[in-house]
Amino acid sequence: MLAVRRPAPRPAEVPARVVAFAPRPAVQAMVRSGLPRRHVRLAVTRTLAKFRASFAAELVDVAVVDLDTTDAQSEHAMQLAREFPTVGFLGITAFRAGDAGRVSLCADLDFADVLAERIDGGVLPHAVAAHGFSARFATAFAEAPAEIGLTTPLQAAAWRCIVARAGRPVLTQDVARILGLTREHLSRTFAAGRAPTLKRVIDLVRLLAAAELAKSPGYAVGDVARLLGFASSSHLSATAQRVIGAKASSLVSLRGVEVIGRFRQ
Repeated sequence: MLAVRRPAPRPAEVPARVVAFAPRPAVQAMVRSGLPRRHVRLAVTRTLAKFRASFAAELVDVAVVDLDTTDAQSEHAMQLAREFPTVGFLGITAFRAGDAGRVSLCADLDFADVLAERIDGGVLPHAVAAHGFSARFATAFAEAPAEIGLTTPLQAAAWRCIVARAGRPVLTQDVARILGLTREHLSRTFAAGRAPTLKRVIDLVRLLAAAELAKSPGYAVGDVARLLGFASSSHLSATAQRVIGAKASSLVSLRGVEVIGRFRQ
């Protein structure tokens, strides 16, 4: 009798957080119709002030900017790409002859892409999936670095569940539920041999995300702590000190490989 192999569990999908600066109804409609609510949490703003405030409210994956407004707000919205380089910025334009300057500015500001108004609505979900912070983070850390010492299929599956959250809070019971295990069995089995405990690995992933966000000029340490669900900047600092022997203020200068190296030490 042939054994039936169960499919590998999929990490819990985190809906991408998308904010749009869209003063014009045409772009508002394009964004709303192009992004399925099942995979995206969308906020459409009509003013620069509300668009700017969105970045402090919660972790933003993708920012969409209407490039064809007639006032200076559009260019100011575009400039936020310098303050928040971890966010994937997308521009929307009609690609008229007069739009060349702003499209060129998008390139200078490292926009992820510029889409055509009324035409590329169907491309929006793919652009969000490719360029969102959470998706890029999960892809970059899809395989656990060898230095961490995670070698079993169970450890690899748990790791993928954790990095899918991109540094947001995740509990042991959440990972256990996704993997179809009890919390006790997961905790005991994960730390078998010389592997670190699941709790320490969760903290490591959160610090890797914090180190990425801390490099954004628009985020202070307190902002990073709040966006990743730490109780306070002191809580983030205490976690960093316990797990990697560094203060939260030093995360801005630490690369991912350095965070992992400190974790192993």
